[in-house]
Formats: sequence, C-alpha cells, structure tokens
Amino acid sequence: MNNNINMNMLLNMLSKMDKKDLEKGIEQANQILNSKNKDEIINKLKNNNQ
Repeated sequence: MNNNINMNMLLNMLSKMDKKDLEKGIEQANQILNSKNKDEIINKLKNNNQ
C-alpha cells in the first residue's frame, strides 16, 4: 500500500468525524504520519470504527 492510498483513507476517516473527534483524529493522523508502523495504527483505527 502506498502513501497516497493511506492519505486518502485517512482524509476520508477524518471527514466523517464530528468536530469534537477531529482533534483526536488529527492527533492520530500525526501518529500515523510519524510512525514506522503506519499500517498497524491504521488497522487499529479501522477496527475501532467498525
């Protein structure tokens, strides 16, 4: 999976959030962008949103 797909998925997830959740989402986005385990964090977020 390349970074463009990750970024599109991330932006899509963020766009669905309420404003109160947006700060948390931005924090999670920063974690993903700064992490060496991007896919692991994305998978955790996906599982939490189901």
